[in-house]
Amino acid sequence: MFTRRRFLSGVALGAAMFAAPWARAELVRTPRQTEGPFYPDRLPLDSDNNLVIVENRSTPAAGKVTHLTGRVLDGRGNPIRNAVVEIWQVDANGVYLHSGSAGTGKRDPNFQGFGRFQTASDGEYYFRTIKPVSYPGRAPHIHFAVKVKGRETFTTQCYVRGDPANERDGLLRSIVDRRARESVIVAFSDIGDGRPGDLGARFDIVLG
Repeated sequence: MFTRRRFLSGVALGAAMFAAPWARAELVRTPRQTEGPFYPDRLPLDSDNNLVIVENRSTPAAGKVTHLTGRVLDGRGNPIRNAVVEIWQVDANGVYLHSGSAGTGKRDPNFQGFGRFQTASDGEYYFRTIKPVSYPGRAPHIHFAVKVKGRETFTTQCYVRGDPANERDGLLRSIVDRRARESVIVAFSDIGDGRPGDLGARFDIVLG
């Protein structure tokens, strides 16, 4: 398992990426978004938080490697421990890990497509994945499911800041509140630590 500790000890993302936004401004609750039709219909045996390497294969997934992190918080800004965070997304060819996804014959076998991480006392999660790409009808996005004991599963999606397809994405535009809509649009930026091409992104999830 590619742990958060291993990543943070070896990579300096900088104070800006890890600055706590809830300390500077009023919390905005993350809006719910649909799970969509492509939650994996057959979960991979390898479902850890490193989606770029499947079962220790030597060939990594195609795409821009992205270190995706964030916190799961309650409505007061307190971290939620033992929340199970799941993500799923298309590969670099725009194909989901789902038998009904278009173009399954082109699916990248080296991309896990789905990952899972359980938060510790700080509420932090971490995934090593790829920057999402668009496919017909949708802007680039990553699906999230957050499972907390005693609560209904919370689902949402995060989007790429600055992507022109955001303006045409009906699901993103359906979030009427501007601040709520902005809260799910995330910067994917060069981490600047000597790893050419690696990106960093932070998406904090605030539950009601």
